[in-house]
Amino acid sequence: MVGRFGTWQEVYSIDESFVGLVGEDAQLQETGARIRAAVATNVGVPVCVGIATTKTLAKFANRIAKQNAGLGGVCALDAMPAGQVEYIQDRVPASGLWGVGGRTSDRLKSMGIETIAELKAADPATIRKKFSVVLQRTVLELNGTRCIPHAEERVDKQQIMFSRSFSTPVTTVDGMEEVMVVYAQKGAAKLHDEGLCASTMTITAGTSRFAAGEGSFPAATIRFANPTQDPIVLTRAAVAAMRESATPGAAYLRAGVLFGGLQPVTATQALDLFSTPDAGPQLGDVLGSVRNKFGGMAIGLGLGGLAQAPAWSMKREHSSPKYTTEWSELPVVKA
Repeated sequence: MVGRFGTWQEVYSIDESFVGLVGEDAQLQETGARIRAAVATNVGVPVCVGIATTKTLAKFANRIAKQNAGLGGVCALDAMPAGQVEYIQDRVPASGLWGVGGRTSDRLKSMGIETIAELKAADPATIRKKFSVVLQRTVLELNGTRCIPHAEERVDKQQIMFSRSFSTPVTTVDGMEEVMVVYAQKGAAKLHDEGLCASTMTITAGTSRFAAGEGSFPAATIRFANPTQDPIVLTRAAVAAMRESATPGAAYLRAGVLFGGLQPVTATQALDLFSTPDAGPQLGDVLGSVRNKFGGMAIGLGLGGLAQAPAWSMKREHSSPKYTTEWSELPVVKA
């Protein structure tokens, strides 16, 4: 949404984003206010906007905007009165900078560098020699030299994993096969949602490392002749691999499936359940459509299709409320 205000956008995290802006100081200040208003209107979340010539300085400007109510949530660093930025930098510890953690800050203090202003004045070559190129870039960015470019391309996923711990130990091979029935389908659903197929699948499981006696940590990798997201193929392969790898009587506390060799689904096709190979719905599409409409437990293969979760499933009675993602958990207010 905020990308429309600039020439490029880089989503840094779930609640942070860099946007490339152009214009004079007054224009940038106004654009920052418009970005803040747009997020408040469309998302309903208050945000602050920091504007500067480098990413490090932009993060610093954002900090200033958050801590100074008089700025109205927007700080364009170059538009601030002369000397005010230096005044603030001389009083904020270096640990207040993006990417400078507590340990780094302690080491900087041993060199007599305690504030942002002192780090800005440090010799970049010395900082690189004693710390890293990352901190050297921070020093350069504090002085207005852009060293952290925006990421223009999305890095393709290399792996997809579904892994969980059990609420109660699973001690039989049959029980571990049931686990694989559920986990392989959960993983297949992730593949379908991402529009990907897998060339390999690795199954893993493990007992507690602190339990008495010999532990058991089975693992096996299956390679597919044709990359797939077909839940039937993946489930059968996972169950067979676990059957050969699990130790009867071992008290397993966790398991997982890991998919590798990923490629777009357009490059290969999953199982076509109802029609010829050239047309018609595919199994992953059918299951995904039903789950999207009726919920994640609405349909599945075998144990993966049971509405009631197995006894070994991870318990979530005390998980944090999901007010922002689940309609059923929205608070009810009565006057």
